[in-house]
Amino acid sequence: MTEKNENQEQVMEENEAVEETIETTESSEAVEEIVEEEVAEEVDPVAELEAKLVAEEERYLRLRADFDNLKRRSQLDREAQAKYRAQTLLTDLLPVLDNFERALSVEATSEEAQNMKKGIDMVYRSLVEATTKEGLKIIATEGEVFDPNIHQAVMQESNPEQESGIVLQELQRGYQLKDRVLRPAMVKVNE
Repeated sequence: MTEKNENQEQVMEENEAVEETIETTESSEAVEEIVEEEVAEEVDPVAELEAKLVAEEERYLRLRADFDNLKRRSQLDREAQAKYRAQTLLTDLLPVLDNFERALSVEATSEEAQNMKKGIDMVYRSLVEATTKEGLKIIATEGEVFDPNIHQAVMQESNPEQESGIVLQELQRGYQLKDRVLRPAMVKVNE
């Protein structure tokens, strides 16, 4: 029995050695996993910071582009405001110009009326000169091709001597401020 005991002891020792090897292998695998997790944790903060940096750089570039666009729009608005600063005043003066033209179209019979008409004409010319300096232009009408952007057709007439779509008569003068229409010209157009 001693042999049997010895064999049992040997088998037990071998089992213990195998168990120790298994435990050592498991513990070394666990250690490797822990080390890998620690390395992964160390890499993750760096990757996370790099991702945040990229996101912040992109955000900065977008904000910079928005700021540049706002600056450009503000500049264009200031330029337009300077270009058309007299628009309201000139629009209010259009009826005054119309009234001067009506007054000048009246026939003066007496010398006193002729002198009055000369004075009105001088005031009218100085007013026209001042408005022209600000960029006010009279819209061309008679004999021109009808343009709905600058003309307003209020009547049509058939004239075989003219082409179709030609302005035959100006009924009310139209005005432009630089490239904007302040008031379209009211016209009679050939059919």
